[in-house]
Amino acid sequence: MTSSAERARAQPRAAAPGTLVYRHGVAERTTHWLWALALLVLFMSGLQIFNAAPYLDASDKSDPQRRVLAIRASTIDGQPVGVVTVFGHALRTTHLLGYTDDGMGFESARAFPGWLTLPGPQDLADGRRWHLLFAWVLVIAYGVYLIAAARRGTLREFVLRPSDLPKLWPMQLYYLRLRSEPPPHGTYNPMQKAAYTIVLFWFLPLLIVTGLALSPGVDASVPWLTVLLGGRQFARLWHFVLMVLLLGYFGTHLTLVVCTGCWNNMRSMITGWYRLKDHDGVGP
Repeated sequence: MTSSAERARAQPRAAAPGTLVYRHGVAERTTHWLWALALLVLFMSGLQIFNAAPYLDASDKSDPQRRVLAIRASTIDGQPVGVVTVFGHALRTTHLLGYTDDGMGFESARAFPGWLTLPGPQDLADGRRWHLLFAWVLVIAYGVYLIAAARRGTLREFVLRPSDLPKLWPMQLYYLRLRSEPPPHGTYNPMQKAAYTIVLFWFLPLLIVTGLALSPGVDASVPWLTVLLGGRQFARLWHFVLMVLLLGYFGTHLTLVVCTGCWNNMRSMITGWYRLKDHDGVGP
């Protein structure tokens, strides 16, 4: 039997709307912005590295017969064009992908444009240096973020619990404006918990592991890791897919930050203080 005290602790604690609560500690806020910066640099330098071999194969080694994605330049009627091929289906993407900005004021054959890569002009060596440096920034900031949240006792607020599962659909209906009120929740609603659980405990660790498998040094010293992922080309494919999924998450995250009270949300990640809205709770 569950006691009344235990049932009370399981429910989100009530707090008056408009109350300022201290939601994020200094370490959590600092590392949050650090790994946001790290992911941006990793994304741009990763595209620079991708440009050196602009294709993805579902294979343990390079195999055109199992090519999932290819971005290239071609010539049609004497004109250079960019072509993206996904699962054998070709799309013209001139000036955007394949044949695009070379980072020096002209256009040339390159998968991603110069304005989207770091550095802008094609430079594989510098792209790798940026990528390695900020990979360490990400790993350290991510670790410190989790440790700081665990020490403050707020890490459990991110985790999706079995009791949250029945609230996922009602929360989605609320987001779609098909329900007037969200289900009762604590610091984070069930949809947020689902996203944070997937990103913090699945996507980011897998991104780090697949990145390690692509390192020649790690591959040489721990070859079983690359084998476990299906080989270097498969590891490269997983790494790219995880990047795309994280981009989708961050796009949704930023949209909701703006739509649910931009200043209030930003203030909580700058000063730590968050003003509770009508249906906000505190606790897990």
